[in-house]
Amino acid sequence: MKKGQTGRLTIQHIKSGGATGIFGKSAQAHDSSVGAVSKKVFAELKKKYPKYKFNYRIGISKQEINQKLCSIDSRLGQTLFVKESRIKPDGGIIEVFDKKGKPRIILVSEAKYQGKDIENIQAGILVGKNKDLDLMVAGNAIERVYKNINEIRNYMLDELHFPYVIFLQGSNFATKIVQVFKPDGTFVEIRPDTGSMNRIDRVTAANYCMPINKNYCKNIFISNKKASMMLQAASIYARCEAWTEKEMKVIMLAVAKSSLDILNQLG
Repeated sequence: MKKGQTGRLTIQHIKSGGATGIFGKSAQAHDSSVGAVSKKVFAELKKKYPKYKFNYRIGISKQEINQKLCSIDSRLGQTLFVKESRIKPDGGIIEVFDKKGKPRIILVSEAKYQGKDIENIQAGILVGKNKDLDLMVAGNAIERVYKNINEIRNYMLDELHFPYVIFLQGSNFATKIVQVFKPDGTFVEIRPDTGSMNRIDRVTAANYCMPINKNYCKNIFISNKKASMMLQAASIYARCEAWTEKEMKVIMLAVAKSSLDILNQLG
């Protein structure tokens, strides 16, 4: 996970023992970051596809993105104030070199943890300004994820795939009703249809509001009158409980494989 607010929440989540009271051992997923999983995926790809040359990097500069945009159309990629500006997705970027020796992105991954209501309720901790509420009103930190998505979209504007995977976890990303028990035996419901709690709707614009928890690596083409438009959708995976390292690895490998299949079809 990224440092800062998300990092602090992650540490708190680990210290509290996670949501083990509801979800069991599978909820103890925060002991492994998406960055560590991404590096394992990188190693797995090199082993599985020995004929390919892969590259792993932690980020990409804004200057490089602009250069790529300009190479597609000279009108693009013209504005840059801070030359050192760059993006660093949580899981880094995995590339494969094509027949011409050109690096092509096959996987970009991020993980966001927001909402520790389960831990607080189980511990009997009340929240809010007066410390009298069971649920904390969710923040808007998740909206920051759009910057990285849009920057990678810019860089991959000439590609037919978009291998961006986001893992969302925490009470702000519940996809079903969850009953969390207090120490006194009473329970509180965490509902995905509660506006003050749900933050999935704040990020689904990144996949054009299509169903979540699906691989959208392959670009979508839609028709608008006499024109055809290409859509690049992020693959959003969200739920209340933590994602395990094994689950993330399986999904990330599937997206990387989708990228390789699409690139191979192009020759």
